[in-house]
Amino acid sequence: MTARTDRLLLANAIMGQFITGVATRIFIVSLPTLASALHTDILAISWALIVYQLAGISLSVVFGRLGDIHGRNWIYGIGFAIMTVSSLACGLAPNAFVLILFRLVQGLGAAMISSATRVLAMEAMPQGSEGRANGYMTMGFHSGLLLGPPLGGLVIDLVSWRWIFFLLVPMGLAGVVLTLMRAQRRTTTAGRALSIDYLGATLLITLTVLLTLLLDRRSAQTLGAGRAGIMALVFAATLVGFLAHERRAVSPVVNLALFRIRMFTFSILSLLLIATTISVLSFLMPFYIQDVLHFSPSFMGLIFLAAPVFTICLATVSGQLTDRIGPRAPASIGVLSTMAAFAIGLFLRVDSHWLLPTIMMALVGVGSGFFNTPNQAAIIGSVPREYRGFATGMVQTVFGISALLGISLGGVLLTLAFRYFSGLADATPSAADPRAFVSAMNVSYLACLVLMLVALGASFMRGGTRIEAASSS
Repeated sequence: MTARTDRLLLANAIMGQFITGVATRIFIVSLPTLASALHTDILAISWALIVYQLAGISLSVVFGRLGDIHGRNWIYGIGFAIMTVSSLACGLAPNAFVLILFRLVQGLGAAMISSATRVLAMEAMPQGSEGRANGYMTMGFHSGLLLGPPLGGLVIDLVSWRWIFFLLVPMGLAGVVLTLMRAQRRTTTAGRALSIDYLGATLLITLTVLLTLLLDRRSAQTLGAGRAGIMALVFAATLVGFLAHERRAVSPVVNLALFRIRMFTFSILSLLLIATTISVLSFLMPFYIQDVLHFSPSFMGLIFLAAPVFTICLATVSGQLTDRIGPRAPASIGVLSTMAAFAIGLFLRVDSHWLLPTIMMALVGVGSGFFNTPNQAAIIGSVPREYRGFATGMVQTVFGISALLGISLGGVLLTLAFRYFSGLADATPSAADPRAFVSAMNVSYLACLVLMLVALGASFMRGGTRIEAASSS
C-alpha cells in the first residue's frame, strides 16, 4: 500500500481494463463481416469468439495466483505484449483458422491483464481506498464496452475489418510502456518463492474449459447431445478430483479455506447471480426490440447505450460510498435497481413503447454502477493480501461463466415457456408468434427476479461495514 496515490500505476491499471473492454465488444460487431471476408460461415467464425472466452475463463485464476507468488507486474506487462502481437497477427490473418488461433493467443494476453488490473489499482492507492480504486476499474472497463461497438462499426465501414485489430496495437504498446516505467520487483512475505500447484492449475483449466463448452450453445451444437453427456460426466469426475487435490496441496491454486471468509463467499455468490440474470436480459432483449417491436439495429444500439453510460457515471460515486460506509449498502442498492429493471420486464407487451426497454437498460446500468464497484472491492479486499491476484482472477472467471450460464438459462426458460403459451410441445421460440414470445420472456424475467431475491439476501449477508483483509493464518 502507498501513502498517496501512485498515478502512473493507476493509469496503467485503467488502461488494462479499457483495452480488455474494447477487445471484448469491438470483435462482436465484426462477426458477419469477418465470415464474409474470410469465406466461411457464422458458426465457424464464432469459434474466434469462443476461444477468446475460453482463455479468459480458464486462465484468469491461474495467472492471478502466479502473480500472487511471483509478482504480478511481469505477468501484466507480458499480457500487454501478447495482446499487442496477437492483435497485429489477427489483423493480418489470411483465413479463419489463423484468426481463431491468434484470437486464442489474444485471449491469453487478456487473461494475464485481467488477472492483475484491480489488484494493481488497489496497490496504487492508500489503504481504505479500495472502493475508489475499483470504481476506476469499473469505469475503465465499461468505457471500453461503450466505445467498442460504435468504434468497430465505424472502422469496418470506413477502412477494413483488419483495423479493428490494428487499433488495439497502440493501446497494447501504451500498456507495455507504462508497465516498464512502473516495473518493480516483488518478494513474497515469507521471503521465499512458494511452489506452484501445477496439477491443480491443470485440473482447474480443464474444469473451466469443460464447463464453458457445456454452457456455450454454439459449442453444444457442435458437440452433439451424446458427447455433451460424456463431457458432463468427465466434468463431474474432474471436479471431485480437483477438490480432493486442493485440500491436500501445500500451495493450492484455489485455497478452499478462503471460502470460509463470509464477505468473500457471499460477494462471489451475489456476483454469480447478478451477472447471470443480466446475461439473460441482454440475451433476450435484442430479439424483443428488433423482432417484436420492429426497431432497427442502430436504434437498438442506442437503447443499449443507456446501461454503460449510467455505469460509468456511477462507478466512482459508489466507490466513494464504499470507502465511507462499506460495501453492503451500495451493493444492495445496485441489486434493488437491477430488480426494478426485471420488474418492468414483467409488464412488457407486444406493443410496448420503446421507453420501457430503455428504462430497463438504464436501471441495469444504475445497478451495475452501484453493485460492481463495492462487490469487487469486497471480493478482493477481504482475502489475505497474498491471495488478491487469485481473488481478481475469480472475479473474471465468475463473470465469464455467468455470461454463458445466462445465455443457456435464458434459452431454456424461453423455450419451455414458449411451448406452454403456444400450445406446441416441440415449438422453437420465435417472434412469428409475438404474444407467446413476449409471455415467455415475461416468465423468464420472473425467474430472474426470484434469483435476484437470493442475490439481495447474499448481498446483505456478506457482513461487516468495512472491508478488511483476512489473516493468512
